[in-house]
Amino acid sequence: MIAGMDAMPGLWIALTVWAAFAQTLRNTAQRSLTASLGTLGATLVRFLYGLPFALAWLAIVHAWRAEPLPAPSWAFLGWVTLGAVAQIAATAFLLAAMEARSFALGVAYSKTELLQIAVFGLAFLGDPLSPPAMLAVACGTLGVLLLSPADPQRPLAALLTGLGTRPALLGLASGAGFAFAAIGYRGAALALEGSFLMAAAASLAAAQLIQTLLLGGWLLWRDARVVGATFRLWRPSLFAGFMGAAASAGWFSAFALQPAAHVRTLGLVEMVFSYAVSRKLFRERMTRLEMAGMAFLAAGIAVITLAR
Repeated sequence: MIAGMDAMPGLWIALTVWAAFAQTLRNTAQRSLTASLGTLGATLVRFLYGLPFALAWLAIVHAWRAEPLPAPSWAFLGWVTLGAVAQIAATAFLLAAMEARSFALGVAYSKTELLQIAVFGLAFLGDPLSPPAMLAVACGTLGVLLLSPADPQRPLAALLTGLGTRPALLGLASGAGFAFAAIGYRGAALALEGSFLMAAAASLAAAQLIQTLLLGGWLLWRDARVVGATFRLWRPSLFAGFMGAAASAGWFSAFALQPAAHVRTLGLVEMVFSYAVSRKLFRERMTRLEMAGMAFLAAGIAVITLAR
């Protein structure tokens, strides 16, 4: 059981906002690497170059708090492996959805991640869903769907008519993968003794090690040139890895303090950051649909932040 979970009740909010901000910077760095490394190569960068920073964060927490490293249990290993594998699988399903015809439908269905997190969190961890939390999840999901519609002319109708198609099923599988990743990481932190910081840091280090070995090994087998290219591009990769580890440290710490559905709903503030960056850099104007999506997004974020 994690110690200190009741202290500083608003801390999870600050950690989640930090994670969302750091993830926005990580995504920007990764986007610049995708052209050279491909999507999976850029994803490997996030794990491979993030691992040293994750281990350094674990060492800092260990020294700072003078707290012993937690002994991993079978429950911890099971949860953290579930999270690590599910995150990789979710990325693979999303790539498959994006390569299919009607890829926008698959991407839209992947945004059901939030609803799936709420359901899986209740089913597997017993995380409660209060009426305000359910309202926030519903608003957040609707906002995300309006911001990435399968069909801008009829955004919600397209989801219903497309259900059962291959892109939709791939999108749902991707959303489920990301949902299980969040649940797995929260379960891993809850399975460890000690402070929430130590539990989160140990979970992060273990997850990044598993992901580096799995994805790195798979890419070495399928296309070793991609792995070699990640080392040649070590300078931009180092920044992407650092920001990825910084974002994950925030996510994992927040997961140790709050149900995953709460954290990921507030984490939608990342989309606000992303839209702010795109408008600042590219002078893009928002459509009415996007403004409606942002309004629902803001409502969900406000409700989950103010809910007690």
